[in-house]
Amino acid sequence: MRRRSLVLLCAVWVHLAAATGADPAPIVHRPNILWFVVDDMSADFGCYGATLIATPHVDRLAAAGTRFRHAFVTAPVCSPCRSALITGMYQTTIGAHHHRSGRGVLAIDLPAAVRPLPAILREAGYWTCIGEGLGGENPGAKRLGKTDYNFRWDPSIYDGADWAGRAAGQPFFMQVTLPGGKLRGQGGESTTRLMARAKERFGAAVEPAAVTLPPYYPRDPVLLADWAAYLDAVRFTDDHVGQVLARLEREGLAADTVVVFMTDHGISHARGKQFLYDEGTHVPLVVRGPGIPRGVVRDDLVEHIDLAALSLAVAGLPVPAWMQGRDLFAVGYQPRAAVFAARDRCDETLDRIRSVRTPTHLYIRNFFPRRPALQPNAYKDDKAIVQRLRALHAAGGIDPLAERLLFAPERPMEELYAWPTDRFQLENLAADPAHAAVLAEMRTRLADWQAATTDPGPEPEAMVDSDMAVYLEESRGAKRPEVERNIALMKEWAAAGR
Repeated sequence: MRRRSLVLLCAVWVHLAAATGADPAPIVHRPNILWFVVDDMSADFGCYGATLIATPHVDRLAAAGTRFRHAFVTAPVCSPCRSALITGMYQTTIGAHHHRSGRGVLAIDLPAAVRPLPAILREAGYWTCIGEGLGGENPGAKRLGKTDYNFRWDPSIYDGADWAGRAAGQPFFMQVTLPGGKLRGQGGESTTRLMARAKERFGAAVEPAAVTLPPYYPRDPVLLADWAAYLDAVRFTDDHVGQVLARLEREGLAADTVVVFMTDHGISHARGKQFLYDEGTHVPLVVRGPGIPRGVVRDDLVEHIDLAALSLAVAGLPVPAWMQGRDLFAVGYQPRAAVFAARDRCDETLDRIRSVRTPTHLYIRNFFPRRPALQPNAYKDDKAIVQRLRALHAAGGIDPLAERLLFAPERPMEELYAWPTDRFQLENLAADPAHAAVLAEMRTRLADWQAATTDPGPEPEAMVDSDMAVYLEESRGAKRPEVERNIALMKEWAAAGR
């Protein structure tokens, strides 16, 4: 058994060294695997070009490993994204594409062959855990960190909330789940409290007047204060990352641990979270550890579902044929020609949007084009920033760009952007005859992907009614009338063919 383990460890080392060109270095133990998974945060770190704040810990992680400049999620909202991440499968393929779905009578089960990554690693001898990563938890505790999976799963796939409970020498798979952008809350008093915490922790909070906003957001005090608080949330996230990395060093685990840092989608803002523009889908991705190239920046397109396959390869395990993610450091790895994303129902708001991105263009298909760009949604409409945007719009205080991108009464059926140069996706090229050939190509790419991955059609009415009943039951206080109003509006639009 000891010899077989040694052979396996050597195979892991040879695989990674051959894939990356790394110099040979001994691996004493099968590598641990640690993921940082952060809520509601874009690539606003120093290593990605942020200048208003310092993020030394994530920056050092990137300098010691590989940073991916063009990493994207396949879903711009928490639960579909995390369902895809933990299976290495598109959420549309496994039926987990509607946010917080399947909690009613019509529960969702994974396809028979598909298994969550922790279950596979646990069977291979890994201690699997999910929590805050700072230690001190009861080793047997089941106070797990955020999972948010849109399917029924067995809690036994996790051994606990921390790696402290593992057997001596046992490798671990740890997910450190952090609130990230959610630290700033919905705005107002929660923003003020976070700024006060930042002053106490870092000596000063981010100054709202110094913030640069995307061009379609007005430089309004409410929006500036919110974005400043968001950047402070980035600082708190970086600080937490530093504490976990320091713990790995103290415990002598750093050299034998592959560390992955990513977020589950972009900033929660009007055109960010829930949408397929860069603000919603572009995320940071950094990988560091034994066999991973140091100080490398990669420009190829990658998807967050690739992390499941990468982690299996790190553990010396085969990537199942059913898994749609790819090992990013495999021998002979061929970069993706395109990456895909989907947005479906979020809470009570029905929608269906798909996108395909190549190195040169982003194509978005709106399946409900007669609905407004910024549909009613109780969760987002509860945010101070969205309330302020709607108030400015009602008062005629929004400039033409914001009116067109945020408050158009209907959307184009097709959108096409030259995203490498059009950072904020401002100019839709779909109607430009000069781009007709590209439009046709992207349209075909998306259709082919939908067919190949069994992307489902519109949500069955029975599922809507089942999930909405649960969502109404769970909504609280003043939000309940808004949710009921929005559900009625969605059904009215659907009946009208919108």
